[in-house]
Amino acid sequence: MLARLTTFAIDGLASRRITVEVDLRTGLPGFTIVGRGDAAVRESRERVHSAVRNSGFEFPNRRVTVNLAPAYLPKSGPGYDLATACGLLVASGQVPAERVDRWAVFGELSLGGELRPCGGALAVAEGARRHGLDGLIVPRECAAEAGLVDGVAVAGVGDLGGVAAILRGDPPPELPPAPSLDAPRDDIEDLRDVRGHAAPIRALMIAAAGGHNALLVGPPGTGKTMLARRLGGILPPLTCDEALEVTASTASPTCVVAGAASSPSVRSALPTTRSPRPASWAAGRIPVRGRRASPITVSCSSMSCRSSRGRRWRRCVSRSRTGR
Repeated sequence: MLARLTTFAIDGLASRRITVEVDLRTGLPGFTIVGRGDAAVRESRERVHSAVRNSGFEFPNRRVTVNLAPAYLPKSGPGYDLATACGLLVASGQVPAERVDRWAVFGELSLGGELRPCGGALAVAEGARRHGLDGLIVPRECAAEAGLVDGVAVAGVGDLGGVAAILRGDPPPELPPAPSLDAPRDDIEDLRDVRGHAAPIRALMIAAAGGHNALLVGPPGTGKTMLARRLGGILPPLTCDEALEVTASTASPTCVVAGAASSPSVRSALPTTRSPRPASWAAGRIPVRGRRASPITVSCSSMSCRSSRGRRWRRCVSRSRTGR
């Protein structure tokens, strides 16, 4: 039997829809996961096997093949554990398949069947709304973050048994209260506090009015960061989609993966300034060439060799005899 479930892969600050296909066939028992997954995805076989058995379900004693489509997209992280386990339960007939098409699942499984939080719940919830799904099942710790997205029902569940109950038709647990946008603050930094810097202020005003980019270049201490922090004071409030994008970017310390560092619970209505850490650009630094390294000098270990006094190995006259 073939079962299909929907989950999402984190692609930068956005999410990509992933279809988890689980197929059960007769033959020697085995568990194979294909679809260009990394080590964490391949290791999910052991987590899913133990979680299914320890949650009171029967693991099918058949040949199991799991495909993460599309196959050309690299997958990483343990967020596919829950979709794989639910696909096994649907394919083996332990969970009905009527409600599976309208729910997306995302989360990591422990060996005991408990759900563990994964980074990127905000981006996953936005992807579920974008694809028109009715709801999203995530770990309980990620429910507040996923609830920032309007238009999609979020179910925060603690274990695999609770997820199976929702897929059988039971009502989901009580949803967290819908968070609202941050109220505009009166103490926001503004360009009117700046004295001097007439040319940079004019450049920032033109960039804000026309939606252009601005590059601040100068030695340390000239006011670049101070001016950048006050640019948000002349920008209009963020829309709902813009607030979600800003919240997703500020959830990660290096703006690489949405939600990797913390789980925000309030959407920001004001433009914010993001200062990336030095580690985010250290990989692109050009190394400084130092002094030229001296050539390695190796001497022969034979005490009778004439080159054993610190001369190069290639000049050893007895290397054919010693083999060193």
